[in-house]
Amino acid sequence: MTPNLNRTTWRKSSRSGATNAHCVEVASVADVAAVRDSKNPTGPALVFTPATFTAFVESVKSGRLDLR
Repeated sequence: MTPNLNRTTWRKSSRSGATNAHCVEVASVADVAAVRDSKNPTGPALVFTPATFTAFVESVKSGRLDLR
């Protein structure tokens, strides 16, 4: 079941500038990690278990994913 994200506090990366068009925001709520497009805050969000989200972040940091 997807948690209600309406009153969630979202965080944007400190590396994101005010004019950066490629930003996502993350939130932790009800034992899940949620991710949304910062340009579309009322749009859909992806919801992950904390373990899955942590594995994804670690894969990005290690360079195992081709993000170009």
